Amino acid sequence: EVSMDDPETAFCTLANREELNPEEDSIHHCLYQFTRNETLTETNKLLCDVCTQRHCGPKSNIKSEKKSVYTNAKKQMLVSLAPPILTLHLKRFQQAGFNLQKVNRHIKFPEVIDLAPFCTAKCKNVAEGNTKVLYSLYGVVEHSGTMRSGHYTAYVKMRVMNNHLSDLILQGQVQASETEPVKGQWFHISDTHVQPVSVSKVLSSQAYLLFYERLL
Repeated sequence: EVSMDDPETAFCTLANREELNPEEDSIHHCLYQFTRNETLTETNKLLCDVCTQRHCGPKSNIKSEKKSVYTNAKKQMLVSLAPPILTLHLKRFQQAGFNLQKVNRHIKFPEVIDLAPFCTAKCKNVAEGNTKVLYSLYGVVEHSGTMRSGHYTAYVKMRVMNNHLSDLILQGQVQASETEPVKGQWFHISDTHVQPVSVSKVLSSQAYLLFYERLL
């Protein structure tokens, strides 16, 4: 879907992302890098229909791609619809010559995360005037081992469920006023073994998948 937005507001976010100053090796830094503004130049130029028509006349007169006009452009990926459940998948492999290696370093992640700096200013299901889109952590998947073999375990928070959460969010009636994580007990699950753990243990894990739920 192509939309013609005002260039002055097309790259605006719900909250000022420039004030973030995210810490290296943190989930905030990952999100900041993933949603950064990119300039498309040289071989990455954008095919512009308007420029092509202006240069060559109506589309019907364009007989080959050689006449198409490519132009410099800006690109930015932002969240346009805040999901009820936010799933973050960390890329934990890197190319090393002809082989893939697992990335083992710890990535910091919070109990409560604000998605507003990564949402478009016209985010569809955020109430007008809200500058926060808060999520509370409720699940973590961790992988131990190598690229060839390993074991998956999970951290899950047992907490009170809100059956109306999804409906409220989809109807745009969410008021993100909470700043504290949803209360509950964390458990570590490995195959058939389940044991209670502290939140500090969870936050020190080597996360592979993070699961957050939207706060009211």
